[in-house]
Amino acid sequence: MLAELIKNGFGEDGDLNCAEKILGGANIAYNLNLDTDVMRLASGFGGGMAIEDKCGALTAAIMVLGKLFVKERARESEKIKELTRELFDDYKREMGYIDCQPLKEMYRSQELECSNVILKAAEVLDRIVMRELKYKEGE
Repeated sequence: MLAELIKNGFGEDGDLNCAEKILGGANIAYNLNLDTDVMRLASGFGGGMAIEDKCGALTAAIMVLGKLFVKERARESEKIKELTRELFDDYKREMGYIDCQPLKEMYRSQELECSNVILKAAEVLDRIVMRELKYKEGE
């Protein structure tokens, strides 16, 4: 799904930040049908919202979860909060951090940039989305 798309180089030929890669890749992988206006919403989340705070790949992943699992408003159910916590908890368990600055210190290189950080966000997001979509189909 999304992780495979990222592994195969999605976004590497352009100048996409981490959030744009996740949202743009998810748009393709999960058939979200987002137009370019919506895609621009991720632009300010790269680089930990430009202040090296929460990882942009994770903030874009939350956007994807909202698109897939919120009907109209987040307050309809606790589901988006649960999925967001799971995303952050699983990512932190696997990578050690959810903030951009320490992730860059540990995983960023000139050659690979933040590709490992982005790929891990895609893998965690894929697991959650696949499980939830299977659950949704079974209803």
